[in-house]
Amino acid sequence: MVGPGEIARRARSRVSGHLESLPILALSVHSACNCRCVMCDIWKANSEKREISSADLSRHVEAIRALRVQRVMLTGGEPLLHRNLWALCTELQALRVRITLVTTGLLIESHAPEIASCVDTVVISLDGPRPMHDAIRRVKGGFDRIARGVMALHAQHPTPRLIARSVVQRGNADVIDETIAAAHRLGFDEISFLAADVSSSAFNRPEPWPASRVAEIALERDELQMLETAIERSVRGYRQLFENGFVAGGRGSLDRIAQYYRALAGDGDFPAVQCNAPWVSAVLEPGDVLRPCFFQPMYGSAGEGLDEALNSAAAVSFRRQLDVTSNEICRRCVCSLNLPMTSRV
Repeated sequence: MVGPGEIARRARSRVSGHLESLPILALSVHSACNCRCVMCDIWKANSEKREISSADLSRHVEAIRALRVQRVMLTGGEPLLHRNLWALCTELQALRVRITLVTTGLLIESHAPEIASCVDTVVISLDGPRPMHDAIRRVKGGFDRIARGVMALHAQHPTPRLIARSVVQRGNADVIDETIAAAHRLGFDEISFLAADVSSSAFNRPEPWPASRVAEIALERDELQMLETAIERSVRGYRQLFENGFVAGGRGSLDRIAQYYRALAGDGDFPAVQCNAPWVSAVLEPGDVLRPCFFQPMYGSAGEGLDEALNSAAAVSFRRQLDVTSNEICRRCVCSLNLPMTSRV
């Protein structure tokens, strides 16, 4: 639980659009990726290999402290491709900031001691049982590399919290139950499911996908029953894992995915949006590019200061005018963050 002062700051920010605190900061520390996922285009820019350097982070340390950042998410691309990631983590630890690593999992085994010493939560992409995961990620042996990495982390003390994250799309919608079983068998503490983003210009898309590309990933109307049957089979087959919280969000999270794909197919509305990401978080990318979230357009540059960019006239205006229930990007968003007013992260 956060104190009354932080609760008041968050409440004022929601009304005024001016951020007095920033509970979550996502640092996209490295632009390249070591997977070639069928539902993502990040890897198509691997030749650029941009990263946030120690000097880049040092320029924002005072702002991170002043904004009372509680948690930093290391994202990418693949953060473990960063040339000096542990120096960044050391600087963040000095600020008493908790750290989440979001990774493909392919490089965990060789970095397990460093991860355990710096990170309290590791989020690892898992797109199905062994053959399905490797086919979607287009990395031979990828599933087994994740298995070895998870085992290596379990050998460390303390062991970070391990979360599997699975993107449900056309290629794996029928194996949700097998994905849950694989995550449990590998030793994860939790698995969360998301739908695939097919609408925004996020993830290195210069513009939203054309209809032909969307059709490769999204479920068509005649495939929706397959998804709903897979959800039902998963709930029946792994009831205890739904009841004990191993499946994050329970059945509701999977039903929301089914509703999302139904809406994409023109059959009903998108799931209701409950998101406060632009008021409690931000995304900082290499080159000081600053965004309110992964999906909305950039605020601008944080080159003159993170706090100044977050509270520039354009950023404040964006937050004051944003209605997540009607904004077209928000309505189709697959990854809403709704941080309760009283929650730590």
